[in-house]
Amino acid sequence: MESLDKTINSYLDVWFGPRDPRVKGWLLLTNYMPTFVFSVLYLLIVWLGPKYMRNRQPFSCRGILVIYNLGLTLLSLYMFYELVTGVWEGGYSFFCQDTHSGGEADMKIIRVLWWYYFSKLIEFMDTIFFILRKNNHQITVLHVYHHATMLNIWWFVMNWVPCGHSYFGATLNSFIHVLMYSYYGLSAVPSMRPYLWWKKYITQGQLIQFVLTIFQTSCGVVWPCRFPMGWLYFQIGYMISLIILFTNFYIQTYNKKATSRRKEYQNGSTAAVNGYINSFSFLENNVKQRKQRKD
Repeated sequence: MESLDKTINSYLDVWFGPRDPRVKGWLLLTNYMPTFVFSVLYLLIVWLGPKYMRNRQPFSCRGILVIYNLGLTLLSLYMFYELVTGVWEGGYSFFCQDTHSGGEADMKIIRVLWWYYFSKLIEFMDTIFFILRKNNHQITVLHVYHHATMLNIWWFVMNWVPCGHSYFGATLNSFIHVLMYSYYGLSAVPSMRPYLWWKKYITQGQLIQFVLTIFQTSCGVVWPCRFPMGWLYFQIGYMISLIILFTNFYIQTYNKKATSRRKEYQNGSTAAVNGYINSFSFLENNVKQRKQRKD
């Protein structure tokens, strides 16, 4: 395994250039293999988990879901706060920020972005809970693609561009996750479900996040600094893929449901009108028949 790690590291160093020495020796960052293995195990669980649960009763997981979602809500809130204050302290530029000009604030950003990277590993549990509860309809292509890619992308980010212009998407995403995991935590409590109305707006917020990230990343292309250009182009491409997948999810989940409800309502109204007309006609015929018998 050690020789394999060395081989992979040597190839990565050739392809991407020297790594940022500030993260040398940090947990899970020295070698790519642990991140890769975790990702492969995740995909195996996605494939085999529903098969294992097929003939078994779903688990409730209610108590642990509340704790899990509360924990991720607090972690996301911590990361959002630390990123915002770090960006402020370092005088970060919105348009383009390199990785070595923020002084001590750069190290603050690097530390919190490591937690952001590690949170992507924790978030694999989202899918595992879906499998245990037999909510397999929620394990979509979008869901698996997003979870499987983010951990790997952020391993590379943390090794080569762990601060600077990398801050923006993580900051927005941390804020969205405060809203998202607080929603899921509350929805695990049945008595709270009637009061939860903002799920649709979380998806809208995610789409706005991707558009803003593309805009901010593009600023680094138009007004470049010493932040590597290749990373900017990659981020723009990845955000476009998420916009396509999330837009499709939004249309399938909300627009089609709204159309379906409208049709059901209209059909129900027509049935009620038809019922009234048919009843009225039936009564009218009875009256006519009685008159005829009297005659």
